[in-house]
Amino acid sequence: MRVRHSEIILLILLFTFGTVASGQVIVERSDNKVVISGVAYYIHLVKKSETAYSISKAYGIKVEELVKENPPALYGLTEGQTLRIPVNSVSEADVKPVQQPVKKQRDETNFIYHTLNPGETIYYLSKLYGVSDNEIIQSNPGVDITRLSVGTEIAIPRRKFMSDRQTFDIPDKKYTYHKVQKGESLGTIAQQYGITVKELRKENRDMRFPQVGDYVRIPVVQVPEEKEVVTEKIDSVPPVPTDDIKPVVRPAGYTKFTELSGSLDVAVLLPFYYKENADRIEIDSSRMLKGKRIYKEIKRPDDWIYPGSIDFVEMYEGILLAIDTLRSLGLDINLFAFDIKSDTIELSRLISKGQLANMDLIIGPVYSNNLAMVTEYARGAGIPVVSPVPLFNNSVLSGNPNLFMANSSLEVAQKALSKKISEYADHNFVFIHSDSLGVDEDVKRFKSMIITELSSWMPYEEIKFRELLFFSRSKFDNDSINRLSHTLSNQSENVVIIASEDPPVISETIMDVHSLLKKNNVKVFGYPILREIENLEPRYFFNLDMLLYTPFWIDYKQYDIKQFNADFRNKFLTEPSEISFAWQGYDIAYYFLSGLALHGREFLNDPGIHRPDLLHTDFDYVRKSDQDGFENQKLYLIHFTREFDVILEEGKK
Repeated sequence: MRVRHSEIILLILLFTFGTVASGQVIVERSDNKVVISGVAYYIHLVKKSETAYSISKAYGIKVEELVKENPPALYGLTEGQTLRIPVNSVSEADVKPVQQPVKKQRDETNFIYHTLNPGETIYYLSKLYGVSDNEIIQSNPGVDITRLSVGTEIAIPRRKFMSDRQTFDIPDKKYTYHKVQKGESLGTIAQQYGITVKELRKENRDMRFPQVGDYVRIPVVQVPEEKEVVTEKIDSVPPVPTDDIKPVVRPAGYTKFTELSGSLDVAVLLPFYYKENADRIEIDSSRMLKGKRIYKEIKRPDDWIYPGSIDFVEMYEGILLAIDTLRSLGLDINLFAFDIKSDTIELSRLISKGQLANMDLIIGPVYSNNLAMVTEYARGAGIPVVSPVPLFNNSVLSGNPNLFMANSSLEVAQKALSKKISEYADHNFVFIHSDSLGVDEDVKRFKSMIITELSSWMPYEEIKFRELLFFSRSKFDNDSINRLSHTLSNQSENVVIIASEDPPVISETIMDVHSLLKKNNVKVFGYPILREIENLEPRYFFNLDMLLYTPFWIDYKQYDIKQFNADFRNKFLTEPSEISFAWQGYDIAYYFLSGLALHGREFLNDPGIHRPDLLHTDFDYVRKSDQDGFENQKLYLIHFTREFDVILEEGKK
């Protein structure tokens, strides 16, 4: 008997795949369509336990047709195999279409919508946004989180306030706190804790009339420890003096002087790049002729300066003007300038030949390896050294009593910022940094300082503090703003703290905060370098009503500033910018040379006795011990108002 071809195929399929069991496999139809040679097909991805029979039933076609379009299916199916199913052959009758998740209306108020990037998982998103896995799953009903594809939009639940509470080491408590209730006054609160109103006011100087809900700081009475009474022996050894430094009492007004006397030798060690500046010819290779590059010698303009030396040439110009002023008052100054770059060759030569031996003051060098070499030499020779540019940290001061840091370290700025930030203790704090590994000591120190200051104004458990790890827009696109928005509170005022000196971190954060101003009340704090970011529009500072600490303040209305600009213009045919090193060069030379002329060696041990009227700063030198160098602590607090004014708030000269 002749058996038809189609029947043979059917028999093979039945024997290959087995009969259909009573527990029927549920197959979901694919909605993925492609067009091949003008014919539309569904592309079906075979899943575990699916057979040719179950797949054909799901699409309403015959098994023979499935095998015809996919010949390998004749020999069995494997998980992950793709099958082509003609769209025109699919029967719609008695076939339930694959149910897709119902797309709900977006709820921007309660959710952030994150578009999934390659490699991201639900666990990753939970850590990124500070929410749990379950919260994300429950916010996305109908979405199979085990099969998320790139480009899928995931709803992330917003929090009313901060999410996970941060934990910090809290110092010994010197205060307890009382939350003001209705009808209470400073008098009744003081009586309750057994202290006087005067003592209470001393600890709460900004509070005149406490309001319900305010926290009043109550000093904790310290019980003195019982000390063992030791009978003093006649031959007892006198106490060893410690390195503790007494507070320096600075003059209330400026140090006045109209004439000076004496002679001083000054060495300036800066990277002038003499050789590079002496090269007045450059090679232009920008032109091509018949496929060959043309090299042409071009004479540089007379006013051209090697780019790497511009800042230090301007600093030297400021030093020259200061020396001119001091010479006009009668001081004899011998100036020696040396080109000291990043290598140590030239500096080693100077020291070995004794060219620095008789100096009364050394200004520079710039690079840390050279600075270490000079301070070691100067320590033995008793010569004061001034570091004229910002350093990474103040560790170089340790064991170098003759070293003066003219620019305060980041730690000084952090202390000032922490104290100012604590004035907003009842705000919601967002601490932004890029230390993804948690190894940046500057970030950890700053965070600890802030929490310590805040905890002296209110109970630790009431502090609303949230960290946000910075990621660039290139990674998160618009989600970078959503992440920031997620940390802000619409129920209280917010303080955003940018704990970074990296320009991209600062710029992007400022722009993101600025874009959220309409929905949130935000105040921004950052490091002094924030003022020097070039690609930020000035309107951001003013619209954000920003308070900023800075090491310098120049009042262009003052006579001495006008005179300096005029002298600079007459001598060098230009004027220095606000951030030029020329101001720093003038102030350093004027301060140290006049101090040495007036007070001699006493000035080097106690620089606080000298306070001349400087141009852009007011040096305030402090050191930790007699064995360490001095660091300038002076910072100005300036305010960029929404009226587009820049006002000096603190640190008036």
